[in-house]
Amino acid sequence: MNEFDLKAKDWDMNPVHIERSKAIAGQMIGLLPLSNKMRALEFGAGTGVLSFLLKDRFSEITLMDSSREMLKKAEEKIEDKDRNKFKSLFLNLASEEYPGERFDIIYSQMVLHHIKDTTAIFNKFFTLLNPGGILAIADLYIEDGSFHDGDMSVHFGFDPEKLTGIVTQQGFIKPSISSCFIIRKEISADKIMEYPVFLLTAFK
Repeated sequence: MNEFDLKAKDWDMNPVHIERSKAIAGQMIGLLPLSNKMRALEFGAGTGVLSFLLKDRFSEITLMDSSREMLKKAEEKIEDKDRNKFKSLFLNLASEEYPGERFDIIYSQMVLHHIKDTTAIFNKFFTLLNPGGILAIADLYIEDGSFHDGDMSVHFGFDPEKLTGIVTQQGFIKPSISSCFIIRKEISADKIMEYPVFLLTAFK
């Protein structure tokens, strides 16, 4: 089991996860030309919090994650009337290829900083999108490394200018970054840190 398998059981009990997802969903709805004819992919979907908030905006949603336990929790939440809309896919896109169908939109939240090779993953996103497709990635601005309590296997957030440069190099157009949420985390008994979250959008 990986670290997210262990966290899956209590993931939805954290109010920050819910509020963050609501903020990102609202930003996507306000900024992007979403359509209920779109086929969507949530990369690193976890328990699907964001996708459930957006489910009425798309015709189909594939929940892709490398944690079986997270996907199990997501599947438990799918209502009978939505069974044909959702599909869960156990896959680590960072290290595996996905030869399946293409999508009209790919989105994720707080996943990119866990991906070692960001250039490679954006290249895969580009390949998986239909012409005119949308990319929407929410993650942390650059932080001091305290967000993950010393975990050195992650990126300490991202510089917006550098990130839009990587996206453009992979062929995306009209990249844009906007602030969408602030995570407040207790670092010690007398210290609360703020970690701003951005939403990067771009088009194929």
